[in-house]
Amino acid sequence: MKRIICILMLSLIFAVASQAQSASAQSKDEKDVAAAVDVYCKAMVDADKNLLEKIAAPEISYGHSSGLVQDKAAFVNGVINDPIDFLTAEVSNQMIRVAGNTALVRHTFKSKATNNGKPSDINIQNLLVWQKQKGEWKLLARQAFRLPTPAPTN
Repeated sequence: MKRIICILMLSLIFAVASQAQSASAQSKDEKDVAAAVDVYCKAMVDADKNLLEKIAAPEISYGHSSGLVQDKAAFVNGVINDPIDFLTAEVSNQMIRVAGNTALVRHTFKSKATNNGKPSDINIQNLLVWQKQKGEWKLLARQAFRLPTPAPTN
C-alpha cells in the first residue's frame, strides 16, 4: 500500500512539474511578439522614425490614455515632434496571447520622460494588438489607460 501511495505521489509531482514547465514556455510566435514589443519600446525612446514606420501597420489605431486616437502618420509624427520625450521605457507584467495571425499584449508601461523639458513619470497600462503581415508582426492597435489611483487610507 505504501508503495502504491508513493508511486501515485511521484506521478502527481511529475505531472504538476510538467504542466508548470509547459505553461511557462513561450511559443515561437509569443517570443517574436515579445521581441516586437521590445523594438516598439526602443523606437519610442530613440524617436526613430524609420523603425516606428516599420513596426506600425498601415491601419494602426493608436489610442492614448487621454482619449486621443491617432492614425499611423499622426502616431509617428507625435513620437518625433511632441513635447514628450521618452528617456526610458520599461515593460512589466506582460501577458501575450496569440490567436492565429493576431497577438494581444497587455502590460504595464513605465517611462522616465520630459514634457516640454520638465521631468515626467509615465505609468500606464497598454493593450497592444499585433498582426502578422507578410511574415512580420505589425502593431495594429494600441490603447493606453491610466492605472487607478489607490483610495486614501484613514
